[in-house]
Amino acid sequence: MSDTRRPGELTLRELARWTWRQLTSMRTALVLLLLLALAAIPGSVIPQEGVDALKTQQWRDDHPSLTPVYETLGLFNVYGSPWFAAVYLLLLVSLVGCFVPRIAVYSRALRAQPPATPARLDRLPDHASYRTDLAPGEVLDRAQRALRRHRLRVQDESGGGSVSAERGYLREAGNLLFHVSVLVVLIGFAIGSLLGYRAGSIVIVGNGMANTLTQYDEFDPGSLFSADQLDDFFLDIEDFDVSWIQDGPSQGQARGFTSHVAYAEGVDEPQDYDLRVNHPLTIGDTTVFLIGHGYAPVITVRDGNGDIAYSGPTIFLPENQSFQSIGVVKANGARPTQIGLEGWFYPTYAFTDESGPFSVYGDLKNPAISMQVYAGDLGLDSGTPQSVYALDKSNAELVTKEDGSMFRVDLAPGQTQELPDGLGSVTFERVERWNKIEISQTPGKLIALGGVVLALLGLLGSLFIRPRRAWVRVREDEQGTLVEVAVLDRAGGDDVAAVLEELVADLQREEKTS
Repeated sequence: MSDTRRPGELTLRELARWTWRQLTSMRTALVLLLLLALAAIPGSVIPQEGVDALKTQQWRDDHPSLTPVYETLGLFNVYGSPWFAAVYLLLLVSLVGCFVPRIAVYSRALRAQPPATPARLDRLPDHASYRTDLAPGEVLDRAQRALRRHRLRVQDESGGGSVSAERGYLREAGNLLFHVSVLVVLIGFAIGSLLGYRAGSIVIVGNGMANTLTQYDEFDPGSLFSADQLDDFFLDIEDFDVSWIQDGPSQGQARGFTSHVAYAEGVDEPQDYDLRVNHPLTIGDTTVFLIGHGYAPVITVRDGNGDIAYSGPTIFLPENQSFQSIGVVKANGARPTQIGLEGWFYPTYAFTDESGPFSVYGDLKNPAISMQVYAGDLGLDSGTPQSVYALDKSNAELVTKEDGSMFRVDLAPGQTQELPDGLGSVTFERVERWNKIEISQTPGKLIALGGVVLALLGLLGSLFIRPRRAWVRVREDEQGTLVEVAVLDRAGGDDVAAVLEELVADLQREEKTS
């Protein structure tokens, strides 16, 4: 049957084979690895919902025009987006198709015998020769003893014989180990991404939380993770200690902090633990990290009728290392209109004409709040979810003094300030602290760690093990026995001349001491 295809036209099978070869080439794997690195850049620059929902919401509020574009592209959840998953899966397939054949090649090289002795050893860059009165067989025996640390291949030749030796096979094992480790790391990350989760919660010191979805401020599960798989435990933050830098250019910044917690898994008895940065708590399969802390001023808002419309600790988010923090209060129960406050908390309040109010120290030396007041519809009854750290002022008015000048609530702990127009009053009761807790399960972390260790061992083997070949040929002629010796460095850059001299000296030393 004649072939009716045009020149260059491929069948479906040939096209599939060509596509597979292109996908599994080292060039494609490197390009995909570069694309994966580039794709991870937005995840490092743009706040991610699964990492810090608070900063993500702040970014959205500060960039309303870019937010729809970023949401369409999935830039607020880069590592969970379809395009990132596509690049990751293509890279995994490419590496598997690229590495598996190489693993077979390295495996065969690891078991292979040394190559046959070249016909002309004198053409190699590092070679030497000498004559001896010993018989060829005895010289070959001495050569085998001198090269006993090598893998040997003995050949019989006309008028004599040769010994071919090679060492540095573990370099091939290092290459093999490194290629396998890359696959192990990718599999470990894939298991963690699919079967694990990451969640975060801000907990007031003196309070606690149970490991349930309702207790989380943010929750980022893997594709195959179910909320039913959450470990059953509770965690109470009983106390919190902070040490501050007392002098120097970093004066007033936190040196270290420790959260004293009590936890219990299921119905077990509670246990105590000092939770610190880089010293996580492990409960079952769950790891608890302490990643931040801040202040929660206790603020009470009374409406024009004198009724309490809002009261409790309000989480303020630190903006700098002196813990100058921003926060909002939403008194949606105030009558006749809702009341909102937005402003700053200063742990150690100071004021200058040049810079205005600021905090000079992170510790509570002179705490104060300074907040603007808004009255009107804050959108709290619309049913649309709102961030607790942002205030919707689109349908509210800024409260001012009777003369129209700016009005601010400036209070120290224990003070109360009346609001204009009979709106009510604001009381700054005291200051409490909060801890930012990150809770996660990463089932593939040990696999990934093992892959990293294997990669390091393989890389060390590839870099520091020198593959080297040596040959000794013996020929008998009318003038006696001619011994030819040559050494070759397969990796390049090694001084094999010294190795050659040492080998020749060993052979001649064997001869002199016989």
